[in-house]
Formats: sequence, C-alpha cells, structure tokens
Amino acid sequence: MSRPLWEPSAERVKNANLTRFIEFVNQKYGKRFSDYPQLYEWSVTDIPDFWAAMWEFGQVKASAPYTQVVDDVDKLPGAKWFTGARLNFAENLLRYRDDHEALVFTGENGGQRRMTYAELYDAVARCAAALRRAGVSVGDRVAGFMPNMGETVVAMLATTSIGAIWSSCSPDFGFQGVMDRFGQIEPKVLFSANGYFYNAKAHDSLGRMKEVLTAIDSIEKLVVAPYTEAAPDLSGLRDAVMWDDFLGDGPAEEIQFEQLPADHPIYIMYSSGTTGVPKCIVHGASGTLLQHLKELWLHADLRREDRIFYFTTCGWMMWNWLVTALASGATLLLYDGSPFHPKPEVIFD
Repeated sequence: MSRPLWEPSAERVKNANLTRFIEFVNQKYGKRFSDYPQLYEWSVTDIPDFWAAMWEFGQVKASAPYTQVVDDVDKLPGAKWFTGARLNFAENLLRYRDDHEALVFTGENGGQRRMTYAELYDAVARCAAALRRAGVSVGDRVAGFMPNMGETVVAMLATTSIGAIWSSCSPDFGFQGVMDRFGQIEPKVLFSANGYFYNAKAHDSLGRMKEVLTAIDSIEKLVVAPYTEAAPDLSGLRDAVMWDDFLGDGPAEEIQFEQLPADHPIYIMYSSGTTGVPKCIVHGASGTLLQHLKELWLHADLRREDRIFYFTTCGWMMWNWLVTALASGATLLLYDGSPFHPKPEVIFD
C-alpha cells in the first residue's frame, strides 16, 4: 500500500474541530465513535440526529426553536427541515463585533482594504437601514454586479438581515449574461462597482449598468461603489447613487434582524446556462448555514485565529461558501483580478 503524503500529528487530531464534534455526539447520543468512518456512517443513516447535532454544535442563533428536524427524510425534493424555527442568516454570520479583522481585500491593482468585525457590523447596519429606506422588505430581491470586495459582503449581509434575497454575478458578464440572470428575478435594488481590474486593465461596468437599468423596470435604485476611480460619473444612470451617499454618515443603529422560517430564501444562484437560459437555484437559510458550517468547521477545521482564502468571483457559489466563514470569526481574504497577473504566484504572495 502506498504511504500517505501527509498525516496530522496526534496533537493536531486531538485539537481538531472534528474530534470535538465526535466527543459532542458521543456524549449527546451515547455513542462510542472513535474515528471519522464511524461518524460518517452514522451521519448518513441517522440523518435527523446528525443535523440536530450540527445545529447545536454550530451554535445556530434562532429566536424560536425547531419542533421537528425533518418531516420526511426520503422526500426529495420537498422535505421540510427545522419546522417551527425562526432565525436570520445574517445574524448568524455577524456573531462577533470586535476589533478582530473580518475582511482583508486585495485587488489586482495592489490596493488593499481591511475591515474589523466591529466595522463590518456598522457598515451592514447602515446598509440595511438604507435598504429599508429604499423600500426593500422581506422577500424582495437585491442584486450585485460586483467584484469580490468588502462592499459586496456588506450588501449581501444587509440584504439578508432584512429578509430580502441576494443574487449576484461577476462583473465580467456581458449584458446578455446579466439579463439572463437578473432579468428573471426582478430586483428592486442593484449594487455595482464602477468597474474592475483584470489582466492589467481597468474595465468599465457602468455602461452595462445603463443597459440593464433600461431593460429591467423593477430596479428602483442603483448603488455604485467606487473602485477603479474615486469619483465615477453617474450621469445618464437613472436612480443612481454613490455607495457612501446611500449608506449615509449618521451613527450606525442596531441591526433589526428579521426572524424568519428556517427555509426562508436567502440566495438565488444560477445554473451554468449550457442548456438554455440559466435556471434559478434558490437556497434557504438553515440549509445553507448548516451545510457551510459543517464544511468549514468539520472539514476545513476553521477557527477564529485562522485566515481563509478561496479564489472565486461573485458569480460562483464558492463566494457564498466563503462568506459563511464569518460565523467562525475567522479572517476572510478577498481577492479580485486575474490569478496570473502580474505573475503566476500572485495568489500565493
């Protein structure tokens, strides 16, 4: 048998989140699991108990408890999970409010911005209040045509904090690519940067936004985050406002996290579009949160002192996965641009 390339030390295994979870399950359910294969087998045979354990171990914040984990585990699609629970997705990602770094954004042009958990909470609070002033409420759609930057994270958290539904795509999509996606969901507010950097070039986004505003009547506000230039020209863009003007400069208030059913939609994502117009894929609050926590805490062994990076645009579901890492209190490293400019090792640098 081939020797493994690497094995964790006994100390690392002892301190792993997965080891803590096995001990938690053993105590809660009277099991005697000692390794991963035993845990895995239980997780796919005693499915309700596994997800109930993940809910508790993941310290899910909910204003009302669930009365049933799942009504019919063999029903797909259509099974109802965590009936009776009331929670908010964004509240579970904003558990921390201190000076620990939450986000470190680096752009291809070399610019870097940092945001602590306290600063992130305040920015989300301002953005959520602004969205409410703009008339956004539970069930409305908010879209992002944004680079993978801090403002995108803020806009998503603000959207889901008030019970609206977030959908995003990468700013390198052409007009038809945007329309094939956002044209289906009737967003009320659209967030966009003025442009983005890729392969040593600055690319404009506002020209496409002008076309999108003309084509999608439901959009009542375009919020523009400056990126490739400090003061972009918004003339000719209906109902457009700069990011800072939209958020305002008053003191940030406490976020009013809307408490909603466990399956309340938080994301609309899309299939690739290889067999026609991209199909909308709706993800709910509890399923998304628990699946991400399972992968981040148990599989990736993520903890507060860690920094986590995944190269992704905002048009890929891995962006949504990465942002859930905020629930662990870790530091997210965000990068936007070509992974090969100015040299192939730029990502590692």
